[in-house]
Amino acid sequence: MQNALHTFSIPVMGTGHSIDSPIRVAPYGINSVISIVDDLLVERIRKHYSKVFDLPYTNIPRKAVDGRAKRITAYLDMVQDLVQQKFEEIKAQPFFEDNEKARYFEMLPDSSDLRRLYLKLMGTQGEDDADVLSERLTEQMRMGSIDVNIMAKVDGFSYTNNGQPMTSEFSDGSAALRGYANSKVSSSLILSAGFNPRLYNYLAEFEDFYRDVKGNIKKKIILKVSDFRSALIQGKYLAKKGLEVFEYRIESGLNCGGHAFASDGYLLPALLKEFKEKREMLSSAIQPLIESFYEENQDGGFDPSWDMNEPRLTVQGGIGTHGEAERLLKDFDMDATGWGSPFLMVPEATTVDEPTMKLLQDAKEKDLYLSGVSPLGVPFNNVRNTGSEKWHKERIEKGKPGSPCPKGFLESNTEFTENPICTASTQYQLLKINQINESDVSDEQKEKARNKVLDKACLCDHLGNGALISLGILKEHRAPQAICPGPNIAWFDRQYSLREMTDHIYGRLNLVPDERPHMFAKEMIMYVDYLEELMDQSEDPVADMKSLTRFKNNLEKGMAYCEEIATSEPYEGENLSSILRTVEEQQTRLQSIFEKFEEKVLVAG
Repeated sequence: MQNALHTFSIPVMGTGHSIDSPIRVAPYGINSVISIVDDLLVERIRKHYSKVFDLPYTNIPRKAVDGRAKRITAYLDMVQDLVQQKFEEIKAQPFFEDNEKARYFEMLPDSSDLRRLYLKLMGTQGEDDADVLSERLTEQMRMGSIDVNIMAKVDGFSYTNNGQPMTSEFSDGSAALRGYANSKVSSSLILSAGFNPRLYNYLAEFEDFYRDVKGNIKKKIILKVSDFRSALIQGKYLAKKGLEVFEYRIESGLNCGGHAFASDGYLLPALLKEFKEKREMLSSAIQPLIESFYEENQDGGFDPSWDMNEPRLTVQGGIGTHGEAERLLKDFDMDATGWGSPFLMVPEATTVDEPTMKLLQDAKEKDLYLSGVSPLGVPFNNVRNTGSEKWHKERIEKGKPGSPCPKGFLESNTEFTENPICTASTQYQLLKINQINESDVSDEQKEKARNKVLDKACLCDHLGNGALISLGILKEHRAPQAICPGPNIAWFDRQYSLREMTDHIYGRLNLVPDERPHMFAKEMIMYVDYLEELMDQSEDPVADMKSLTRFKNNLEKGMAYCEEIATSEPYEGENLSSILRTVEEQQTRLQSIFEKFEEKVLVAG
């Protein structure tokens, strides 16, 4: 895994859109990530593929003892078997034919030694050393990794049939972790959405996250992080338990798909610069802790022959051209990039239903926005006019806002109830709206508060429905669809083949227009938009002045660095002129909105 075949991977996309991506792309050596937050969706997908491939299937009921973990294990084991079977079929195919084996090698990056060897073989047809080269190439073929994602903060407690809370090992996060840990896959676990000490402690109970006698780790840990300090703190915390971080996955705070965990005004280039400059600390501060753990807890201690690799650094969020990827890999020393939203347009890689696919094809920049639909209370990248949005509007018009909450994975609010409920549920929304209606505030304030409540959508269920429709498990009219693309999707306007997208990533083909703004330019605009929203919503400008000033200062420093990047030599297909133009525009705009906020502070003071 340290030497992945490709310089990109396909990140997790919602609960359903990458649910079976490894089945689709791992046989071709491409890494992808499954969300395992929705074990009920996972079970339905397992049933589907068991029927498609004539595999034995026994349902694991919703009320089964430890059912969540068992459903996840069963699904991942099936995925492993299907990928392995398909991979072996590809390996067995002959060379010098237009087949899947040829596609496997032709999709590799031009820099790949394996691709170079393949091209050498293609020039030796009929020669004596062709058989030797063929055997050598086949031996070096590898499957892509079947990685999984757990949102660390989505860790609600489960309850018994009589409503009593179960012990911590049956929490949503712990059960999902156990399901992955008990599976036979050898891959990586991506932990995202914050630091959860209880979940991190639970990792230590599974031997697959530790080195075996040969020094190999069957299941590796990847942390999705938003800043260097957090990466180092979490890395040290795990290292004290002997757990090594295989990779730190850095994501743009806003220019991404799904939930947007905004940084404190730190733009992605500034974050990557810090990671590059301090990268050595991620090894020097960690390795002594790992060695100390093994000395104290394992017979024989830490074997000096074990390969203690420097953790990989990867980046994702808004990448759209080969030139942008090259800058990230070469100028910032990233080991790989993550390409999410563009792969929503690749049916060979992801599951998107036809109506939603059409919505994405037609979507312009104005249709993609940072929404308040998530019950987690975190901004959520969204597209207008989804099936989910229409379904919720219809329920509001009928006087039944919210959702019946069929799954309950995002239940966290105890404002009106003893046990947590979801803010997107009908129960919560009716109670909250009644409270707002009876409150002693202006009609304008009431309307604003009601709209904020009604914004919340049933992501648990609706983010998986596109996969169920796409696979023919559910009909469209029975399954409202939500999707969470990043704004980058505006520049991809049709369906693409897997080969087309990999060729685009590696610069062998260009799928986007030249006027597409650079990913760094787009992120700048999003952060100024976000700061303006924070200022507009501030209910105590005097108290917020310090934190918002810090946010503004960090933004200005990031813009200055972006301006420096824009004056460098562009990589092929990289629109650096859009960065210069955007810096000038957003600096002026930033100054203007901050002056307005200062006036707001004076009035409030």
